[in-house]
Amino acid sequence: MAASVSVPERKSEVKRIFENMEYGPAPEASNVAKAWLQQHDNALGHFIGGKWVKPENRKTYDTCSPATGEVLASTTQGEEEDVNNAVSCAKEAFKSWSQLPPHSRARYLYAIARNVQKHHRLIAVMEALDNGKSIRETRDCDIPLVARHFYHHAGWAQLSDTEMRGWKPIGVVGAIVPWNFPLMLLTWKVCPALAMGNTVVLKPATFTRLSALLFAEICHEAGLPPGVFNVVTGNGAFGSKLAMHPDVDKVAFTGSTPVGQTLRRLTAGTGKKLSLELGGKSPVIVMENADLDSTVEGIVDAIYFNQGQVCSAGSKLIVQENIYDDLIARLKERMSHFRLGHSLDKGIDVGAVVSKQQLATITEFVEEAKVEGAEVFHAPVPVPQTGLFYPPTLITKVQTVSRVVREEIFGPVLVALPFRTAKEAQSIGNNTNYGLAASVWSDHLPTALELAISIKAGSVWVNCHNLFDAAAGFGGYRESGFGRDGGKEGLFEYVRPAWEERPRPECKEIDVKSFGSTFGGSIMPAPGQGQPTANDVQQNGIRLPKVDHTYKVYYGGAQKRPDGCYSRPIYAINKQIAAYVGDSNRKDVRNAVEAAHKAAPGWGKRAAHNRAQIVYYMAENLEMRRSEVANRLTQLTGESLESSMREVDLSIQRLFYWGAYADKFGGSVQETQLYGCTVCIREPVGVIGIACPDQNPLLAFVSLFAPAVIRANCVVIIPSERHPIPALDFYQVFDTSDLPGGVVNILSGGRDHVTKYLVEHQNVEAMWYFGSAEGSKFVEHSSAENVKRTWVNYGIQRDWSDPDQGQGEEFLYHATQCKNIWMPMGVTYAN
Repeated sequence: MAASVSVPERKSEVKRIFENMEYGPAPEASNVAKAWLQQHDNALGHFIGGKWVKPENRKTYDTCSPATGEVLASTTQGEEEDVNNAVSCAKEAFKSWSQLPPHSRARYLYAIARNVQKHHRLIAVMEALDNGKSIRETRDCDIPLVARHFYHHAGWAQLSDTEMRGWKPIGVVGAIVPWNFPLMLLTWKVCPALAMGNTVVLKPATFTRLSALLFAEICHEAGLPPGVFNVVTGNGAFGSKLAMHPDVDKVAFTGSTPVGQTLRRLTAGTGKKLSLELGGKSPVIVMENADLDSTVEGIVDAIYFNQGQVCSAGSKLIVQENIYDDLIARLKERMSHFRLGHSLDKGIDVGAVVSKQQLATITEFVEEAKVEGAEVFHAPVPVPQTGLFYPPTLITKVQTVSRVVREEIFGPVLVALPFRTAKEAQSIGNNTNYGLAASVWSDHLPTALELAISIKAGSVWVNCHNLFDAAAGFGGYRESGFGRDGGKEGLFEYVRPAWEERPRPECKEIDVKSFGSTFGGSIMPAPGQGQPTANDVQQNGIRLPKVDHTYKVYYGGAQKRPDGCYSRPIYAINKQIAAYVGDSNRKDVRNAVEAAHKAAPGWGKRAAHNRAQIVYYMAENLEMRRSEVANRLTQLTGESLESSMREVDLSIQRLFYWGAYADKFGGSVQETQLYGCTVCIREPVGVIGIACPDQNPLLAFVSLFAPAVIRANCVVIIPSERHPIPALDFYQVFDTSDLPGGVVNILSGGRDHVTKYLVEHQNVEAMWYFGSAEGSKFVEHSSAENVKRTWVNYGIQRDWSDPDQGQGEEFLYHATQCKNIWMPMGVTYAN
């Protein structure tokens, strides 16, 4: 009888994997990317004028993989000579590129899109190696969006002569982009710039230069003419040299708020156009009726995507208190299944952060929260011992004043706060200096939409987060910057009105601290400054002095004596004193801004038709005073009565023009790739400070306040310093036209003195200034403090009677800001 042998049972490997749900490594090959680097001897220079340029005697910078520390290549640390070379090439290329027919530019952009797709895998691997993010993210998100942007903007290039009629390219664009999405954010600048006929000099971030240089070679092979797109590498100071080059006409920047503020100050008064896409502290608001399972997945995408190194990262979780504990428990459970690892492992969820400096910053924020008594939960998962990794983190039991709640961490760290009512959620969500993005999670669409509209942010997602598309502009409010990347709204950042030449103001040096600070500095607010105009009437053959007309300032719907109780003389054309007007000071600015903010909510909620009717009513009431106003203009300016009548008539016509736009510029549906609806709402900027020029004192006044108020802004306006009386008399028109108090507030006085306190006011969202070159420089420089939008004339007069210069799309651009609300649909009809 044969002996029986006991054979141990072998457990199926497949069964074991199904039981444990373990993921083995799924590495992506890096050989092609490294072969491309070796083709360049692992030492890359600049790409200028369609060729590689390696200047002699330059320092180099080693680009390393954040996942392993491996040196990938050395890159050039550029110097001023390199900026000069690149800008010179771009300036020369602009002469021919800007004159190409739209169809020709469209073909070039289309070819680039095709070539990006041809090299999709190579670019994705290079981006993952260089940045540390997951290959799944670069392969499935970043690179498809790059191609999508080029295809989309090829269309805008084709249509530019019709869709952008009345605008022209700016010139040479200096683009400076960060390290979190090195190629995608590069594309957001380059696509609209090239489509509109500009040329570009790009400076990538210090840590992540490789994909930009690879992309430059791809563009060259796609046939893009030499000099149209150039890449130069260097440190932060090198970026400032690019921004300040006199032949750079526009600076497009994405990065941190402090660096954006520095660029605003550096470019102040130069005539350069500037757009800033800066930091954020984006709220994720979860209502009690949200689907919690899908919400948890949405939160994961909102904050842990790209290791939280996303300007729109949903880093502030705000949860209705009756579901707070449940949601936090579910989120912690989900975090316990994260996988951290090498960026080329297709099985990981979270990769490495970009640098040692960033890792130290994240650690510092979290340790400070611990000291303050917050509860810190780190995902209980293995963290690689080599490379720059930080575990996904959740911070609870934290105060709203804590730094981790207020400031951008830029890492995989989420803070959570409870709320009781929707209004409280709105208050917590808006309690920030930023305004880049937000998301609202609710199965009750009316509540979600109301919250989406009430949150002050440039992008709001409903039941989703971090969705992007070329057809929808991305950008922020407040200290998140101004300008948009993507959509038609993004094209306006790369054009100027066709009638306008690039301003190159010859500006004197100014002392920012003392500029405009002298009260009564321009005209002494005291008697004895001239001979008063004869001012009497005949009654029954008796000559009597006219009843004195005291001109006051106007805010909150009422005339007020100026706080300083000073009055300044206003001279007629015969150099005699026509009247005294109030000389406003900083307290008058404070009071007027408060009145404007008090009026803003009600004015914004009025139907657009109602705003239109009020502006039409202004035109009607102005026409009733036509002769009186024209005579006053002639007395003050010396223009003929016929010319003054024409100015009044043009002012009436302009009120009708802007009344017509009150209900015709509210927004549009964006044709994104989302299965759902993406709606662009053109929201008011908020409270706008306006300083009027001296020429055309009535027409310029009307041309500036009217477009602002019809788009639901409230204004504090400084009338012509030399001829303020037509504007001050306009309060009678406002009061008889049903304009709510506080919508338009008028402060007479020294233009630069009042401007100083308007532009420095933290609750003024934008400043329009039409005065001197020095005043324009001061406004742009001072606006950096809270990154308010500005519109200045650099001391260059415009013809207010010309429809191209005195009305039109340019005014609407400055009076509105675009908010895109993303609303995905269900799956009932998806297939």
